[in-house]
Amino acid sequence: MDIKLSSPVENVSRRRFLKALGVTSGGFVLGGVVPLSAPAWADESAAANQLNLFISINTNNQVDIVCHRSEMGQGVRTSVPQVIADELDADWDLVNVVQGMANDAYGSQNTDGSTSIRNAYMRLRQLGASARTMLEQAAAQVWKVPVEQCKSDFHKVVNVKTGQSLSYGELAPVAAGIKPPETNTVSLKEKSEFRYIGKGLASVDLPDVVNGTTEFGQDIQIPGMVIASIERCPVFGGTMKTFDAAAAKKVKGVLDVITIKATPGAPVFHALGGVAVLASNTYAAHKGREKLNIEWDLGPNVSHNSDEYLQQRIDAVNQPAKPVRFAGDVKQAFADSDKQVAATYTVPYLVHAPMEPPAATAMMHTDGSCEIWACTQAPQGVRDHAAKALGLKKEQVRVHVTLLGGAFGRKAKADFAVEAALLAQASGKPVKVVWSREDDIQHSYYHAISAQHYEAALDDKDALSAWVGRTSFPTIASTFNLKQKEPMSFEQGGGFADVPFAVENISCEVTPVDSHVRIGWMRSVANIHHGFGVGSFVDEIAAAKQQDPKQCWIELLGNHSNVDLNQGDYKNPNYGASAADHPIDTARYKNVIELACGKAGWGKKLPAGEGLGLSVHRSFLAYVAVVSHVKVEGKKLTVKHMYCAADSGTIANLDRVESQMEGAMIFGLSIALMSEISTKNGAIEQSNFNDYMVVRMNQSPDIDVQIVQSDALPAGVGEPGVPPVAASIANAVYAATGKRYRDLPLNKAFRV
Repeated sequence: MDIKLSSPVENVSRRRFLKALGVTSGGFVLGGVVPLSAPAWADESAAANQLNLFISINTNNQVDIVCHRSEMGQGVRTSVPQVIADELDADWDLVNVVQGMANDAYGSQNTDGSTSIRNAYMRLRQLGASARTMLEQAAAQVWKVPVEQCKSDFHKVVNVKTGQSLSYGELAPVAAGIKPPETNTVSLKEKSEFRYIGKGLASVDLPDVVNGTTEFGQDIQIPGMVIASIERCPVFGGTMKTFDAAAAKKVKGVLDVITIKATPGAPVFHALGGVAVLASNTYAAHKGREKLNIEWDLGPNVSHNSDEYLQQRIDAVNQPAKPVRFAGDVKQAFADSDKQVAATYTVPYLVHAPMEPPAATAMMHTDGSCEIWACTQAPQGVRDHAAKALGLKKEQVRVHVTLLGGAFGRKAKADFAVEAALLAQASGKPVKVVWSREDDIQHSYYHAISAQHYEAALDDKDALSAWVGRTSFPTIASTFNLKQKEPMSFEQGGGFADVPFAVENISCEVTPVDSHVRIGWMRSVANIHHGFGVGSFVDEIAAAKQQDPKQCWIELLGNHSNVDLNQGDYKNPNYGASAADHPIDTARYKNVIELACGKAGWGKKLPAGEGLGLSVHRSFLAYVAVVSHVKVEGKKLTVKHMYCAADSGTIANLDRVESQMEGAMIFGLSIALMSEISTKNGAIEQSNFNDYMVVRMNQSPDIDVQIVQSDALPAGVGEPGVPPVAASIANAVYAATGKRYRDLPLNKAFRV
């Protein structure tokens, strides 16, 4: 594995380290005797010794390691520190994980795009290795011997000639004064030396989550804090005309009513605008809100009805559109073909619906600065957007990250924290903004409603001679620029224009689409609908060829190994990675197919009404195949078992990767079976889990996950499990019934 990162590490001062963590004086100071070669008393300033921004070692041997990303159940607060701790050669029992505040020094803190490990893996290893190197250099200084004579050995450094040893805590004060090495010069462990990487360390948060002592966004309590509940226009883009707060102010506990002005133009992460009721408790805030008498101007999106809108998308994809990837002569290939296949697929609007709705608390300080606590995936974004809304410099806004009760992309948007900041500024009090479940479902950033149309031409040997794909959906870019109507490169490359079939004649086409709600990224983003469309269409090609679907996938993937998709004007975004580091490797596609099918017993004889369905998808640089086993009895559809095989390259925490794949199966299952957001006269029709359905425990199938052991560079984990799920289920239903379903969710046709 090549080491290509060479960013320098930094030996920071204790004051800067504590400031970066958001800890006031004494937070990590344990004090005490520092027994080096000769015992000495340490004052407070020397008790915590910082080796770089991510690592601090106390004289009592405790190692504080910063997790700079947000924990939403995926295990990042374990996996990031365990990579650093491994290279540091630290005792995991002596590691204390610290949540990093918003700080540019950490690089991007956006916990999205399945990037936490895949983008930072080598950097994290280098940080740990640089600290280990400094401890070895410190020992050499103490013993006055060549550094080559000093080797780390599980939380201590040993003199290999004399057998003497000094603990990390003893060496830390000396190491803290040593200049950090260049990161590209540090020696990294061999894979065989890994103590933690690739192992299934238990989540560091689990005990506190189970016993209820940890803090989520909704749990924050600040002295003098008030609670805010906000009434927003039911139609996106609408504004308030008039309101009467008299009845609301009569509710016991209501303290104030404050209007939040909507920001014109693209929604970005601005507050939506509305009327906030501030109260001494949550119940009073919600009750006061119910008493508000508001007249809305519903704005330009009041005529938006999702049924009509989806039909427009279907009509659009059944006509030629703008090609974004094309090669060969598609028209001639179809004219020369012996067989043709065509189908159109649809997916409704979807919403994240995390178990914990958004919540943020903000407090203005007397010096004009602002402090925010939020269950956010993007603390730097919260800082920057809040600062802009308040008219402050970003350095004047401090952001603490709580645990997140689920997020799936919703909490990467800063709007709810901006609301808290604006209300704190307007009221002069600490304010916690509480979104109800109904607020979250009716005022979110939705996953795009979509239609796709695919056509395939087969030659006289039933080989694929031409491929046409068309997709139509409102782009995420519309959230930042209302004039943007076509999908962005990363959306095109989300399972649509990056199909891996090296077919000679191909045309992947997009249509312009107006947006009428806030569009946002959701777990696996455009791969959600493209995974369903492409995964289903391959199954339809197999049926047209009267071929086993598994064999059809293998055949379409061809004999080639690494696929070059950069044809003509098309440049595959490849999730920001180079093709050299992360090629599109059809051998890895085929491997996960074989693993999933092998575990599922692909080809075995099943009772009448039961079927197996296969789909495979590459997203966020990872390869995932899913085989679903379904049973259809009349109008009752049961998913009995799901078999998942995932290749995410080198992994940090085996247990967390398996858990994320299991979660992805459930997330994808909800999308396939029952989740749907619809609009009528511009307003969202759903409001809670009674009408925005997600899979319940009694609907969850048995799930079998296999993780490929690989030395390849780390790839995504959190999202890649979702895209193949819906297609695998629809394909299994076809295998069981002989009838094809192309319109999600499947509860339109079945009881689930």
